[in-house]
Amino acid sequence: MKEKVRTGLASYGMSGRVFHAPFLETHPNFVLKKIVERRPKGSKEKYPEVEIVQSYKELIDDENIDLVIVNTPDQTHWELTKKALEAGKHVIVEKPFVVESAKGEELIKIAEEKSLMLSVYQNRRWDGDFLTVKKVIEKGWLGRLVEYEAHFDRFRNFIKENTWKEDEEKGTGVLYNLGSHLIDQALVLFGLPEVVNASIRAFRDGGKVNDYFDIRLEYETFRVILKASYLVREPGPKFILHGTNGSFVKSGTDPQEELLNKNVLPVGDDWAKEDEEQWGVLNTNIDGNDVRNRIKTLQGNYNEFYNNVYKAIKEGEELAVKPGEALDVIRIIEMAIKSNREGRSIGF
Repeated sequence: MKEKVRTGLASYGMSGRVFHAPFLETHPNFVLKKIVERRPKGSKEKYPEVEIVQSYKELIDDENIDLVIVNTPDQTHWELTKKALEAGKHVIVEKPFVVESAKGEELIKIAEEKSLMLSVYQNRRWDGDFLTVKKVIEKGWLGRLVEYEAHFDRFRNFIKENTWKEDEEKGTGVLYNLGSHLIDQALVLFGLPEVVNASIRAFRDGGKVNDYFDIRLEYETFRVILKASYLVREPGPKFILHGTNGSFVKSGTDPQEELLNKNVLPVGDDWAKEDEEQWGVLNTNIDGNDVRNRIKTLQGNYNEFYNNVYKAIKEGEELAVKPGEALDVIRIIEMAIKSNREGRSIGF
């Protein structure tokens, strides 16, 4: 039997309840040992065998904890990750990695000096729609790509009370929240751009944080458009790709988050398979033949992130989400903020 990674969860909010605890519960090589929960949110009822503690210090001081998941408010990521690394723990940080790239560099240095695993939960790399887009590009079905457009839109036309996410602090807003996913996906596909240009706005009545962005990443032969808004009631396509031979358009949302929100555990061969009516449309020319049909969406599974983390800790496998890659996401965000502030394109 493989030795399990003994894991502590720094928070049991939405991130802990939906995106981490279910995978720790079902993964054969992890065991959830401790949860920090200052106010009861149901973790003890859900996981009676797990120890609930009141402070983060109790978590990182526990010699029986191998891995700490820092899934607290974004502004605390640097401080809490640093404390966990200094306590000798491997760390998974929720996205965004940090809110200042210089602090991310510091964390990477500490992890390297202590030979500790440090990764960032960029789970949207394992969305089924993104995996399918990646396949379409790799197969060359569009010819030479000229434009890639990706959206992460929601409809939330109100200001939610009593949440740090609506406070006007560095790191809050849709840019760090959803932008971290879209930028990471683009960098996975295409690497670093030559130029960044961005418009970042707060459109909701009474809003203090940004709830809209339009980021353009310029490459030598193609353009990437990344957009998110809290004021999209009727969503359009999530991915729109155009190439010299054709186009691929994909609507709908990966089903994993919805299933996890409904307490449907990530088990079974059919978990998170997408319905056929949501499959994307490929309209192109391949080998001289016009083709227009639906492309089956590949099955997504965030568990692949945890599979890789386990092998990285126990077997020395290369990390799927390297901290340097997550740091590049923060650098792009900082460039987007500068571009918006100065009204000009910023060279990388």
